[in-house]
Amino acid sequence: MEEKDYTVGTRINHEKYGEGIISQNNTLTFKAIFIRGGEIEFSKTAASFEVLEPGSMDDGQPRISVKEFEKMLTLVLAKYNAIEHTATLGKKWEGGTMLLQPANPELKPKEIPVETFFHKIVMMRDRLRVLEQNINSHAVLSDEEKVNLQQYITRIYGSMTSFNILFEDKADYFEGVKGA
Repeated sequence: MEEKDYTVGTRINHEKYGEGIISQNNTLTFKAIFIRGGEIEFSKTAASFEVLEPGSMDDGQPRISVKEFEKMLTLVLAKYNAIEHTATLGKKWEGGTMLLQPANPELKPKEIPVETFFHKIVMMRDRLRVLEQNINSHAVLSDEEKVNLQQYITRIYGSMTSFNILFEDKADYFEGVKGA
């Protein structure tokens, strides 16, 4: 079946519901408000209306709802790995604290909740990933410059492997240069 597209504001006539107006145009469906029947949602592929008066929009393009925009944005961000992955703290560390004890006994030790420390490590890793993506997609850097910058990031990951004991999932571990 052919997909039809009606702009918001289009006056239509439906054999069952009578006259109505397209109130919302979504990706796969649209909604129309009828005097008899109220608001009804139709599939774009199965719609059968008589157009009484075309709707007018500034740009002539159908509008999408905020919910659909959020779905599309989520898909795009996921495609380009811009959505932060939620790494979980190992169960043995939950509720724990880190004690930083200065060598000088006159100074007070500092206690930090492990969750706070873990969160900062995960944020740092996520920012490194965004930096990697920005380097890879940079229009001005040469391939050689991109590789050189990537090597620095890989070394940073290698320096952070000590923190892998905090992660519950091995898939979240930091990895440096293998075999080096």
